[in-house]
Amino acid sequence: MPHDHHDHLSPSGHPYRVDDDHPLTYWQQMEIAVRELLIEKGVTTAAEIATQIDAMDARSPANGAAVVARAWIDPAFRADLLADGSAASQAMGFDVGPMKLIAVENTADIHNVIVCTLCSCYPRNLLGLPPDWYKSRAYRSRTVKEPRKVLAEFGVTLPDHMTVRVHDSTADMRYIVIPARPSGTEGWPAADLATLVTRDSMIGTGLAKLPDA
Repeated sequence: MPHDHHDHLSPSGHPYRVDDDHPLTYWQQMEIAVRELLIEKGVTTAAEIATQIDAMDARSPANGAAVVARAWIDPAFRADLLADGSAASQAMGFDVGPMKLIAVENTADIHNVIVCTLCSCYPRNLLGLPPDWYKSRAYRSRTVKEPRKVLAEFGVTLPDHMTVRVHDSTADMRYIVIPARPSGTEGWPAADLATLVTRDSMIGTGLAKLPDA
């Protein structure tokens, strides 16, 4: 068969690739069965499910960046965000669902970093899908034991006087880091500030970009 000849080219001129088809897992079969049952019973429709999937796929770090940028320029909103991250985010139109969102702020003396030691709990509504390394066993186990070393591997080397606080997410509680605002951005509008906020800076494994970067 064509796919057995890995050194040959396909009619399109590209090398043949090994088929990656595999039997459905138990959980995949369960998802299909439940979805089809909900549609059959009239609880939802295929169109509603597709719309929700599209909404989930549309989530990105740009949502969180908008929240951080506003916190940088709006002291009242910053206070609200630190007091109740869920309510403050929802006030901006970002529904974080039933989970509790906690915002932690980086300062001149404190650097925060987020991890989920059990699985990959992550504020997806604000940051989109988590990166693969966030879900890896190495990151989940090492960050709580040797956070400075892990941060250094991400290119974040902190001075000795700075305290590193590691926050462990759970199934019903998520964290977002408010990175330190870069100097030289006084007077910048929120939209421009948001371009300096990276996904990693909101996890704590990175810093906000500098204005001239």
